[in-house]
Amino acid sequence: MRSDEIKKGYPRAPNRSLLRSLGLSNSEMDLPFIGIANAWNDIVPGHTHLRNLTNKVREGIAAGGGVPFEFGVIGICDGIAMGHTGMRYSLPSRENIADSIELMVEAHRFDGLVCVGTCDKIVPGMLMAAARLDIPAILLTGGPMMPGTLNGKDLSLVDVFEAVGKVAAGSFPEEELGTLECAAMPGCGSCQGLYTANTMACMTEAMGMSLAGSAAIPAVESDKLRVARETGSTIMDLVRSGISSRQIITENSLRNAIRVDMALGGSTNTVLHLMAIAREADIPLNLATFNQISDETPHICHMQPAGPHAMVTFNRAGGIPAIFNRLIEYLEDTMTVSGRSVHEIATSVLRLDETIIKSIENPIHTSGGLRILFGTLAPNGAVVKYAAVPESMWQHKGPARVFDGEESAMKAILACEIQEGNVVIIRYEGPKGGPGMPEMLSPTSALMGLGYERVVLVTDGRFSGGTRGPCIGHVAPEAEVGGPIALVRDGDEIAIDLSAKRLDLNVDETELDRRRSMWRPKERTRKGVLSRYARTVGQADSGAVQI
Repeated sequence: MRSDEIKKGYPRAPNRSLLRSLGLSNSEMDLPFIGIANAWNDIVPGHTHLRNLTNKVREGIAAGGGVPFEFGVIGICDGIAMGHTGMRYSLPSRENIADSIELMVEAHRFDGLVCVGTCDKIVPGMLMAAARLDIPAILLTGGPMMPGTLNGKDLSLVDVFEAVGKVAAGSFPEEELGTLECAAMPGCGSCQGLYTANTMACMTEAMGMSLAGSAAIPAVESDKLRVARETGSTIMDLVRSGISSRQIITENSLRNAIRVDMALGGSTNTVLHLMAIAREADIPLNLATFNQISDETPHICHMQPAGPHAMVTFNRAGGIPAIFNRLIEYLEDTMTVSGRSVHEIATSVLRLDETIIKSIENPIHTSGGLRILFGTLAPNGAVVKYAAVPESMWQHKGPARVFDGEESAMKAILACEIQEGNVVIIRYEGPKGGPGMPEMLSPTSALMGLGYERVVLVTDGRFSGGTRGPCIGHVAPEAEVGGPIALVRDGDEIAIDLSAKRLDLNVDETELDRRRSMWRPKERTRKGVLSRYARTVGQADSGAVQI
């Protein structure tokens, strides 16, 4: 056992003395030591219940013959951080989470690892750490929040964001906004739709790193507690069998995750996170893979924000095992932490609800929910949630409205200075330029709330999983490093063709060369975490990882 390095032999008497101060018995010294990375805090709604879940994990570890040791992991709520400078810290927190878990596991020589977390950057950071460490590991995701309710309508956080735009448009009374905000988010759990947090929980299950069915179970249901205890006992099975994370996270299991993502129409952020996880596992993965799998995979579940279904509905329809069942002919029969293969899980599904999870023969769209666009504006790629774009906007040409940052764009949107047909460019918000690649849920929701139908938003930043409509992000190279998006001027024609997977700046190359010769990076004053992050982070097309 790895933990023998801190507890066996006479030279380790000082180490054992410290362990005994924790109350460990002689018999426990001979058992596997299991680390539990717990992202509990009382500021993130998705995390406020994680103490209860972790207690069940501890029970499962102890019953399975291990000794649990719990340590904390930070977590940022993207919704609370949205729309101000706090959002610049969200993506860098992913690297901090992976690093902090590595530090704790390697320093204390744990034999196995259970990660308990929810929300946008926490689960990806935990998966990155598991892949990097390559020891027996399993994740327990905390589960989605139940929908809010007002006047008989189910609500989610996006309803509140979009109501801000409606207030600006005069179509929603400002005095009713307070009633809506009090009703939309009724308790603990990750935001209700297939936004980034829940998409990444689904990706975790799809790649085999969490127990079958666990991703969609609501945070408040007793099934989540039962899965938590089973997670604790399962890590002991993995430790005894010597099954490490890279035996689960493989090229085929990541392809399965991407395929499930395409079938669900998940968050664009999964592209960044799956690329980063692949890098930690030394697995080759590029943006072309996402397009290839998207072309092959039908979109079969119409989830919020583009569709009507919340995660609780998806759970009642069978969750990820039901998606496995639908996609069985497309999926590699990879191993999962449960000891069951993907095909075994798929064939165990007894009933399917075709009103929620469509058949392959009758899909919502014939191809996957995400697409990677290339072209003169994004030579290295950009990402769009294709499933959330109205068919009328799959092709569009329009004049650019250029903003050097989200704040100025938001002011123009709320002041109704954007015209139908415009292509709003928000730049200098990429991994280096933001820094931290902030999400743009405030401007995208404002555009929806204001009722625009033919406005495209393009950015080198990111979009929330709650974004819907013609919104294209992750443009690479970003403006901060001199990518073509830095050269766009007001009035330039931008052409979007989602069918052809193209994003083009229709400006003569001679003129672009002239602009490029005059372009200079912006002078910025940064400090602390963001300064270090900006110096070391790579581009979005490689997962925005620190290099």
